[in-house]
Amino acid sequence: MTGSAREFVVEADGGSRGNPGPAGYGAVVRDAATGQTLVEAAEYLGVVTNNVAEYRGLLAGLRAAGELDPDATVHVRMDSKLVVEQMSGRWKIKHPDMKPLAAEAARVFPPGRVTYEWIPRADNKHADRLANEAMDAGARGEQWSPSTSTAELVAGGAERAAPAGRTAGSRRSGDASGAAPAGAGEAADVAAAGGDALSAGERLPRTTTRTGAGSAVSGGAAAAAGAFGGGEAAVSGGGAIAGERVGRAARTGAGGAVPGAAEAPAAADVRAAKVVATPGWGPPDMGSPATFVLLRHGETPLTPQKRFSGSGGSDPSLSPVGREQAERVAESLARRGTIEAIVASPLARTRETAGIVAARLNLAVTVEEGLRETDFGAWEGLTFGEVRDRHPADLDAWLASPDAEPTGGGESFAATATRVAATRDKLVAAYAGRTVLLVSHVTPIKTFLRLALGAPPESLFRMELSAASLSAVAYYADGGASVRLFNETSHLR
Repeated sequence: MTGSAREFVVEADGGSRGNPGPAGYGAVVRDAATGQTLVEAAEYLGVVTNNVAEYRGLLAGLRAAGELDPDATVHVRMDSKLVVEQMSGRWKIKHPDMKPLAAEAARVFPPGRVTYEWIPRADNKHADRLANEAMDAGARGEQWSPSTSTAELVAGGAERAAPAGRTAGSRRSGDASGAAPAGAGEAADVAAAGGDALSAGERLPRTTTRTGAGSAVSGGAAAAAGAFGGGEAAVSGGGAIAGERVGRAARTGAGGAVPGAAEAPAAADVRAAKVVATPGWGPPDMGSPATFVLLRHGETPLTPQKRFSGSGGSDPSLSPVGREQAERVAESLARRGTIEAIVASPLARTRETAGIVAARLNLAVTVEEGLRETDFGAWEGLTFGEVRDRHPADLDAWLASPDAEPTGGGESFAATATRVAATRDKLVAAYAGRTVLLVSHVTPIKTFLRLALGAPPESLFRMELSAASLSAVAYYADGGASVRLFNETSHLR
């Protein structure tokens, strides 16, 4: 380090309206000696988690400081205990979305040049305001511009009122978890029934109150014609609108509502719906969406028996019927000719289904751990009736709450939904503007659809998802999503 090297203070913050939800970051670089603001940075990120947004803010602040003086020393101040402790080396980084961001941040300056300090949120108003301005800009279909920044007013002590339409507390969830953000946003990120036992028409007893937000879009051959990158059929209040799309309203991992649909009963759902569900149509020039064609694997020997078959059981392969189903869907997709990439769950039945389709389309298969089925613990291989007989109390708890785990330490539907939402965001970023076939299972596919619709958790129990069926969701640059197809099986007839 040269004698003329400067000292900077970087203040950074990130937030999401819903977790995950429309997100942004803010970062400020100050001269350590004078306190003068040297650089402001902010950006709307689309739909990511709160913690990812905070890491992106840190990365932006460090890069800005490095551009000012690559030989500088930097003191980072953030109100995220998670980021400060992880970057200081005291907490382990477990989440796959944060590991590469943390590694990239650590490379901006050589080791020993950057120190970290946790500060109360009230002391991080400048970066906080920039992050909110970026999210406000994103809600308008714009990107943040330095010319519109008012963050210095806040930094000087003149706190502004929150923007219209944003309620207090809606920006962030708690950040003390090393695995995933916890709090109000995450509480709504829950799924419903999955696995072979719950996919072939077996009806489950429910104690929850029905709402109007869970209306599903029924699929068919007619809908399929425009589903894969074609006509933009969207969902608004449970009905399809041909050729149009709901803008800036549908996609939020915290239960953001579709316009016209009833709000979910959870407080987090209501809060997110008021923030995210902006009325009106989105801007027309956002470019091509990332379109996920969701293929449930073909039948296994367990499917017609309606047995729980998740990621913790025997990992069955396709039956002869299942292989024939995969061949038929492969032919159907080849005729449509729009699939550009294939991503599959790591389980045998999905990899086999994906392999049959990939051979017909002359594409490679990428395996994605986040697309695996829920782990049903001790219920793996059992029918619903057998679980009722052997574990009645555990089953009642599981049906009543998405946070309940199956007997023996399986995976709760809340945990499954958090995993699926993070996988969705990663794949949306990786395949922007492309049409991708995701070969997965009942619970993940239903969760993709539920989150896109902004429907409540219990809506997952009202969806029928057949073996080798096709569904489709398109994700736009402003964070909006449109369900284009659901449970389409014409290729099997």
